Amino acid sequence: MIDFTRPADVVAPQLLGCVLSHRGVSVRLTEVEAYLGAEDAAAHTYRGMTPRNAAMFGPPGRLYVYLSYGIHLAGNLVCAPEGTGQGCLLRAGEVVAGQDLAYRRRGDVPFARLASGPGNLGRTLGLSLEDNGCEVQLELPAEAPEWAVGPRIGISRNTDAPLRFWIPGHPTVSARRGRPRGA
Repeated sequence: MIDFTRPADVVAPQLLGCVLSHRGVSVRLTEVEAYLGAEDAAAHTYRGMTPRNAAMFGPPGRLYVYLSYGIHLAGNLVCAPEGTGQGCLLRAGEVVAGQDLAYRRRGDVPFARLASGPGNLGRTLGLSLEDNGCEVQLELPAEAPEWAVGPRIGISRNTDAPLRFWIPGHPTVSARRGRPRGA
């Protein structure tokens, strides 16, 4: 069992290999990023609570769903004690159940790209803004996978913080500039 009351950077590597099921699709998480609230300039909660980010302030173990760049719905799992504003962005995963539904939601894309990237993962899972604050159920892996850590991707603040966690070599993991997927 994952203790979501722990800080996001402690919870994040524990999420790797877990299966998250939502609206008919199950995804094995392969990449996440931790956001540390008021101490992390890249976090949506850095400047405090707003109507948009209120779900990130708790309770832990719930979804924070937001519209990214006005087009993609992305999801975070809320972490740390209630009121802290920490969470783990769901960056990528491998579809392990509901593949036909995932393809209907995403279209004709390579299998490894179905749930690769926060917006694609959100679309594959059928996330909606109504899911904001909902409880989640995770299936823990039989064995914790090997994982790597490095800087987050696609942000402009606190860019060097080693708060991105992934399963090395997995084809669903985001590519960093100049590096192959999964590296």
